[in-house]
Amino acid sequence: MTQGKVRAILHIDMDAYFVSVELLTRPELKGKQIIVGHPGERSVVLSASYECRALGVKSAMPMSIAMRMAPHAIVIEPSQGLYSMYSAKIMEIFREVTPLVEQLSVDEAFLDVTGSIRRLGPPEKIGQMIRARLRSELGLPASVGIAASKFVAKVASTGAKPDGMLVIRPEQTLAYLHTLPVGALWGVGAKTETVLREMGVTTVAQLAQTPQNTLSRRLGATGVHLHNLAWGLDDREVETEREEKSIGAEETFAIDLWDEDELRREILHLAHRVGARLRAAGKVAGVVALKLRYADFSTFSRSRTLPVPSNGATELVAAAEGLLEKLGPRPQAVRLVGIRAEKLGDAGGGMQLSIDPREEHWRQTEVTMDLIRSRFPAGALRPASLLDHGQKEKKPEQGS
Repeated sequence: MTQGKVRAILHIDMDAYFVSVELLTRPELKGKQIIVGHPGERSVVLSASYECRALGVKSAMPMSIAMRMAPHAIVIEPSQGLYSMYSAKIMEIFREVTPLVEQLSVDEAFLDVTGSIRRLGPPEKIGQMIRARLRSELGLPASVGIAASKFVAKVASTGAKPDGMLVIRPEQTLAYLHTLPVGALWGVGAKTETVLREMGVTTVAQLAQTPQNTLSRRLGATGVHLHNLAWGLDDREVETEREEKSIGAEETFAIDLWDEDELRREILHLAHRVGARLRAAGKVAGVVALKLRYADFSTFSRSRTLPVPSNGATELVAAAEGLLEKLGPRPQAVRLVGIRAEKLGDAGGGMQLSIDPREEHWRQTEVTMDLIRSRFPAGALRPASLLDHGQKEKKPEQGS
């Protein structure tokens, strides 16, 4: 913490991020009910427009339930590579404001702007400037919470949605927190909330007045942590070295899959998705992991170290297919397949040029494909063997 100064922390959360990115290439759909996800009863909602959220649709909700709530919603297949590309641009804007950026996900970050105030003005001016740049340069809306700690800044950004900004000054912190339900605190999931409700605690104010040892007896270390949050105590620093440890993609099939050729086509599709995300993040993978989940939900994973770290789909496919063979004959139909790139490094320093001209040709082709996808809707360009890919119903697993 900066000595003698109250920190100024921004929590910036892009609004309905996947939907907002899709609308950049589909402006005619603005104001309509939009769901991003794969159609099919076994799919889940990845993101929903605020028009759908007003009807009760939420992220991670089964698509079958979402479509009953919003039967007229337009379902858009996700463009994972596009989301990663815009995420990199968003984080670049943040880092031009301050080097103290902690990226939490593709569309969310903490910024410590304490050291930027002298140059750029008060925190609220910085927040407005960032929101304006995201709008003018990328066409994307964002909500900003500003406070003296990470926890309160995140709570404030939630209160600012959609497309707003909320400043909680240090002297306002407790008054604001104590108006909230206990579920607003980090660490209060469904089980913890049930325990607290049994104790007669439903608000942050009630939690703050509950003796810490009482909470500790019922919830262990979590109780102490929640008691501190209820009093606005959170001295965690913005962690600038927080990076993704892996990048992956998974697909769950609507109908369990037996066909070996179809399975290999799916691996090819996933490898291109993972490769695009690696390149957008400026990363290369040192290890490739393959996961198969069978019809009975048994799951098997294998991994392989690449001879040279890479972000090319060709190398990812070769490794994944080798792992598929290592798993041996399929004992039953496949419900899910996934590829994950691990042991990530920076592309600038971790990648060797190949002496095989064919590999360099494919690498350049994939970079060109990334550029074309950035200007046109995802799915406009793909390997010839995947031209009819996507007609089968499937969904990405949560976290892919």
